[in-house]
Amino acid sequence: MYTRGIPEVHQVNYCDDAYLKVLAAIKADQPYDLIITDLSFKTDHRTQKIKSGDELALALKLKYPGLKIIVYSVEERLPLVRKLIRLHGIEAYVCKGRRGLLELEMAVAHLEQNKVYVSPQVSAALSRKTVTEIEDYDIHLLQQLAQGMVQDEIAGYLKAHNIKPFSLSAVEKRIGLLRIHFGSKNVTQLIATAKDLGLI
Repeated sequence: MYTRGIPEVHQVNYCDDAYLKVLAAIKADQPYDLIITDLSFKTDHRTQKIKSGDELALALKLKYPGLKIIVYSVEERLPLVRKLIRLHGIEAYVCKGRRGLLELEMAVAHLEQNKVYVSPQVSAALSRKTVTEIEDYDIHLLQQLAQGMVQDEIAGYLKAHNIKPFSLSAVEKRIGLLRIHFGSKNVTQLIATAKDLGLI
């Protein structure tokens, strides 16, 4: 984690600790300018509320939208990168590898100019649609399905959040198309596939 001017670096091993450090820094009026996190971590004896970098990024962005976040990971799944950039609002996604540290420097330079940065191998995630042709609307549907909502409840959720189209017929049709797209026999299989692809 970096503080203003980037002369000071703080490192923690757990997402919960990172979240608490950010909160404490803001309370002390010494907020962090940048957080760099991986996505997944090996589990150990310590129980965590925030178990992944994905969850950490979302939790921080919901509370402090202006905090800049770089995800640094071996994951190269376009739907996952697209979700983090477009839905979670992170500013940069850097793939680990031989050029990883160089790209981290490039990402920081982009962020200083308020620009989004993603590694070249996942740059297609910034296009309107990824190779899987999944839209943000589909992500919302899949997320609500994964939470156990039925179709009329999803329609109500979409309407309450002004996510269009929100009619029941539109929801039913889109879920049907998603099942066809992923070759899923039922909603349970659809959710499992979406999780495997990192969509939710």
